Formats: sequence, structure tokens, C-alpha cells
Amino acid sequence: MTDKNTPTVAFIGLGSMGLGMAKNLLKHGHKVIGVDPSAAAREAFTKAGGTTAASPGEAAGKADAVVVAVVNATQVETVLYGEGGAVASLRKGGLVMQCATVPPAFSKSLGERLGKTGHVLLDAPMSGGRVRAESGELTFMTSGGAPAYAAAESILAATSAKVFRLGDAPGVGSLVKTVNQLLAGVHIAAAAEAMALAAKAGADTRAVYDVISASAGNSWMFGNRVPHMLDDDFSPLSAVEIFVKDLGLVLNTGHENRLPLPLAAAAHQLFIAAAGAGWGKLDDAAVVKVYEQAGDFKVSSPKG
Repeated sequence: MTDKNTPTVAFIGLGSMGLGMAKNLLKHGHKVIGVDPSAAAREAFTKAGGTTAASPGEAAGKADAVVVAVVNATQVETVLYGEGGAVASLRKGGLVMQCATVPPAFSKSLGERLGKTGHVLLDAPMSGGRVRAESGELTFMTSGGAPAYAAAESILAATSAKVFRLGDAPGVGSLVKTVNQLLAGVHIAAAAEAMALAAKAGADTRAVYDVISASAGNSWMFGNRVPHMLDDDFSPLSAVEIFVKDLGLVLNTGHENRLPLPLAAAAHQLFIAAAGAGWGKLDDAAVVKVYEQAGDFKVSSPKG
């Protein structure tokens, strides 16, 4: 085993957020072995000084910890337990730090399964997007046992600005991330609807943005996503399809708990409409296009 302060990390998922996280681990002295199906992602990581492996299992066999930064529970299951999966190769006592947005019940079950094979899980979904992943300033919503926190200490230090310790067993971190995604999705949808109303009724949308940014109606998502709408620039930072998935997860969690979530349901329908119109891979701010198409107008405004 390497120095506990800089464990060797198998990093699975070098995508929008994972690549920035993996680079920050390198900067903080970790040896990092990256795994991703994208040749471009692997090349970008090797240029930053990392190494790559052909499979999660190959990487995990050389590592003390596995960080999983993929899209959903299905992918988590595949990279950990599928053909060439990481768990079979990871040493006993090794850490799995799971960062994807997944159902709380999945995280709880995963912790139990890993415990049976002598591994530890840190349930660690994250928030902050590509920019904060690259700057090493993510927020982690975590839960797990003391051994998992001890094993993940240097990884969290290299990638985070805030780490919330929410419980001593996996599942709680994922539950809190689910709550966050409810708010994030509803706030993006509400921002799109508000700016659509402003544009359709004839207001200067850039002026509206300035006013709301300094008023009680503001939100973090309004401030971050409305500029994409104003610039008509939907280069994907976080895609529409992500909120189709995440709000679906939110609604399933509400269903399991017999709790109605009408605002989340309405926002989910809006993201589904955007994806159905062919905008699923665009930035999630492209949900405004549903309104623009329905009303034959544009929210975007030339910069003054």
C-alpha cells in the first residue's frame, strides 16, 4: 500500500467532472490510473500526467482506492461488478468512493455488498459542475463509516471546498443529493419560465436578469444558467438528459415514501419535452427552448 496521505487511485469516469477531479488528485501527489471509454478523455488525462488502464479491474488491481464518477446506478453497477469490474481486483480493505447521483437505496445496498467482500464505501455524491471540479472546489454530500472517511481523506482534500458528513452508513449522502437535485431542476425550469415570460411580454431580458439577480427572486441556478439563455449558447456543461434522469430519481424517491412532489413532476415534464425535441445533449439551460418553440420568440439578447 502507498502512503496513506497519497493513496493510489483508480479513477473511473473522466467526463465533465471526473477529469477535473482526477487532475486535481495528480496535483496533490496521488498516483492516478484513469479509466474511460472515450479515447479523447484518456488522452487528455495522460497529457496531464496520469496513466490509464483498459478496464476498471485492471486499474483497481494497482490501487488503494476506486473513485467512481459515472452517470447513473447502471453504470456504477457495470464498472464495479460487470465484466472487468473493479471490485474483484481491489485489495481487501480498499475504498470505493461513489460520486454519481444514484438512488439512496442503491447506495445502501452497495455498502452492504462491499462490506461482504471486505471493502468500504463512501457514499459521496457531488455538486459544483465542471468549473468547480477543475478548481478542486466541489461540495460533497457524504455518508459512511469511519474507515471509509479515513481512506478518503486525502481524496476529498484534493477535490473539495466543502465536505458534509451526513451519517455513518451509505445512503444518506445520496438522499441529500436527491433533495439537491429536486431544487436544482425546479430552479432551472423556473428560471426558464420566468425569462420566457419576460421575453414574450416584451421586456429587455438582459435588464430583467440584472434586476432579478439583485432581488428576492434570484437563485444560484438563475444566476448561473440564465446567461446561457441570454447568449443562446447551450454548449453542454450539464446536459438536459442529466435532469431527465435526476428528476426521475427524485420522483421515484417520493413514490417510495408516498410523498407527492408536484413541482418536481412539472419540471421533469419540461426536461422530457426538451429531450424529446432533440435537445437532450445540450446544456440544461436549453429547457428554455420548449417555451421559445411554443411561443415563437427568443429569450436571447445581444450584449449591449
